[in-house]
Amino acid sequence: MTDPDEPGQYRRQRVAYLDSDDNSWSGSGPNMYANDWSTSRKRRHRARRSGRTKSVLIAVSLLSATVGGFVAVGGTDRLTDMPLIIDAAFLQGPDDAVEVPRAQAGVAPQVSASAKPSAAAAPSGSAKATPKASKSTRPPEPIAGLNQTQMNNAVVIVEVARKRKLPRRAMQVALMTGLQESSLRNLANTTIPASLRRPHEGTGDDFDSLGVFQQRPSQGWGSVKELMNPTYAADVFYDRLLKVDDWEDKDFGEAAQAVQRSALPDAYDKHEERATKLIDTLL
Repeated sequence: MTDPDEPGQYRRQRVAYLDSDDNSWSGSGPNMYANDWSTSRKRRHRARRSGRTKSVLIAVSLLSATVGGFVAVGGTDRLTDMPLIIDAAFLQGPDDAVEVPRAQAGVAPQVSASAKPSAAAAPSGSAKATPKASKSTRPPEPIAGLNQTQMNNAVVIVEVARKRKLPRRAMQVALMTGLQESSLRNLANTTIPASLRRPHEGTGDDFDSLGVFQQRPSQGWGSVKELMNPTYAADVFYDRLLKVDDWEDKDFGEAAQAVQRSALPDAYDKHEERATKLIDTLL
């Protein structure tokens, strides 16, 4: 039978049983006056079921999208037990909700800002650090009436002794000798052409004497090239000085003469004061 309120819909035919003694309904037959047979109730029932189904579908879709995104980004090893509220109308009712732990739901916990990697990463081992500028070493200012060239040669004589850990007295003897022999200049010799091709600071012509200490190649002091090097000249002078017996007990000039064997043995003593000033300045 067709429902006039709802086109195209059919309903069961209602049958009423009337008792012969009175006007009430009998037995197990339905009381059509006590029950609500209106079509609006059926519509509400269907709407409720439809709303519940939609809630279930939305909850499952959100859950699947969240789990899939978390696995794609960070994996499943960071799940925690933080609670998550999801719609569970299909379990309890359309107006109820159930708490499910995040670990079971597969939802990633929030990550604090401190856990994010720093934008400024540490430099790799292959990156080269900028080298520090080396401190410039200027030669000391000349003193005792010397020019810069003479002062530089005085520095060489003192430094060679320091590297060899020789006492101050050895520096004193060497400086007095250099002041007397060449005025602390690296002299070439006009009679030895090879010496003129080496860096020099003046010339002399006394036998075959060369350099700051006027040492002679013919006397076994070294080659022309070696003797024109102030560092070598100072080093070989100290070698000879250390071979002099009791040189530390001798006067400065006497010790210098024992090494040089000069024709003017007393000429070294006059340079003692200047040599002392130089050592005080350079040490």
